[in-house]
Amino acid sequence: MDSYSEHLKTLIKSLPETPGVYQYFDEEEVLLYVGKAKNLKKRVSSYFSKEQDSARLRLMVRKIFDIKTIKVNTELDALILENNLIKSLKPRYNVNLRDDKTYPWIVLKKERFPRLMYTRNKVKDKSEYYGPYASVKLMHTLLDLIRQLYPLRTCSYDLSKENIDKGKFRPCLEFHIGRCKAPCVNKQAVEEYDENIIEIKQILKGELAFALRELKEKMLQASNRYDFEAAESLKKRIDILSVYQGKSTVVHPSVTNTDVFNIISDEKNAYVHYFKINNGAIIHAQTIELRKKIEETDEELLLFAILEFRGRFNSNSKDLLVPFIPTIELPGCEYIVPKIGDKKHLMDLCLHNAMAYKLERDTQISLTDPDRHTDRIMNQMMKDLRLKEQPRRIEGFDNSNIQGAFAVSAMPVFIDGKPAKKEYRHFNVKTVEGPDDFATMEEVILRRYTRVLEENLPMPQLIVIDGGKGQLGAAMESLRKLDLIGKVAVIGIAKRLEEIYFPGDPLPLYLDKRSETLKVIQHIRDEAHRFGITHHRNKRSRGTFKTELSEVKGISEKTAEKLLLELKSVKYIKEASLEDLEKVVGKSKAELVFNYFKEKKE
Repeated sequence: MDSYSEHLKTLIKSLPETPGVYQYFDEEEVLLYVGKAKNLKKRVSSYFSKEQDSARLRLMVRKIFDIKTIKVNTELDALILENNLIKSLKPRYNVNLRDDKTYPWIVLKKERFPRLMYTRNKVKDKSEYYGPYASVKLMHTLLDLIRQLYPLRTCSYDLSKENIDKGKFRPCLEFHIGRCKAPCVNKQAVEEYDENIIEIKQILKGELAFALRELKEKMLQASNRYDFEAAESLKKRIDILSVYQGKSTVVHPSVTNTDVFNIISDEKNAYVHYFKINNGAIIHAQTIELRKKIEETDEELLLFAILEFRGRFNSNSKDLLVPFIPTIELPGCEYIVPKIGDKKHLMDLCLHNAMAYKLERDTQISLTDPDRHTDRIMNQMMKDLRLKEQPRRIEGFDNSNIQGAFAVSAMPVFIDGKPAKKEYRHFNVKTVEGPDDFATMEEVILRRYTRVLEENLPMPQLIVIDGGKGQLGAAMESLRKLDLIGKVAVIGIAKRLEEIYFPGDPLPLYLDKRSETLKVIQHIRDEAHRFGITHHRNKRSRGTFKTELSEVKGISEKTAEKLLLELKSVKYIKEASLEDLEKVVGKSKAELVFNYFKEKKE
């Protein structure tokens, strides 16, 4: 606090210990940041009383010249006010809602004999709006369904009682082809039209079950009064609506009036997907991208998105399915973290959609701005692996041998997160006898980085060792001999649970299975394994011709390789029984090998 102005110190000391919203301004009175707090004094003080981890946050704090606060009654009120201020004022350092699309709405006009249409501009004209629809195709499908079910007018005439009574209008083509009942010339009563509108509203809200019940009841009434033509018309409507409902249902119909949210995030962005569920049908689905500014937490971003979606879709759902329980409760709502069943299925589907949206965005960026895409991955790896610099060059190591025979090691090289195959190297192990993976790793690392130092070759920012603590320790021993400890980062990856080991740390790091950092490391490990196995197989194949097996008539190189793989050495093959050999290469070839070595003994 000592380095800040007396003005700021006085402001912070005078802040109330109540819920509220705080606003930071710079010297030119430009709004920098809006935040919420359960206790204004404690929250604002925390920015100035400790060193911040984020460079962006440290920069913002240095720019703060003035602080303004708005007191509210509860933390929930603070959340809502913060959300509204961020969206309306767009402060520089707040999360940015990247959603510049104008989504379409279905609007039911506020007029006599209401029209049903779609629009991209929501205006305050007392009409009823449903949506927005992220999928234009879904919206048109719904409009087409309603127009099949109900004859509605499409004209823009003012159908007041006075105008109709004066005979101002004539039936149009829509009437003659049966898509409108011509209320403009009194051929349809306003009461009948409004009954249809009530059912249409239920369909737009996702209450398909209600609409089906109403239609079935009307069909039975028409049948009971022997109005079979009307009953048949209603039956067609029921069939159309049932088919649509069948296509819409993705979970059990018992999941009613529920909002579903899931979130994934990386260093710079978060993606929140939303489902609105009614009677087991997804009636709305949308993903928003939130651009982080000062490393907001997933909880803060999820709460922001929940308020955004519920306001956007006018949702009154009481059940909110979420990946974790936020600390701020919404009145009249219950947070649910499902573990099994249909609700868990919905959460997984929601997450899958968020991931698909992120993948699509990343693909677009990688095509249009590859440098930005690479920089993002490098920064994420630097953060996840606690590195001092971006791992622009990564070298990996993996050993291959059969009981010490034909021992080799492979070194794939990744530059900017991608394989650089011209840089790949393999090593024939020279000093190690027998199956000693640790000694092999020590020899290969020593040879590689001795050459790097002597020939002034590029030094990697990260070395990835395929193996656990033992292999990592062996690699570090060689780097210690070369005085490279602390000059290059080294990690080990164990195959069983994909644990990441750091030198000197007995506890492994477990990265998220969806993490881009883990995917790059796994790719390096897989490339090391593939490249090593290929070289090992080639060396082993050449080596088989130098064994006594190549003298056995009728035994091919492939058969010899199979025997060596299974029985480990020519010595063991000589000592094997006929039955053991048959298990590996079959009866006829086993007899050739067995008889050959039997004759040599004699």
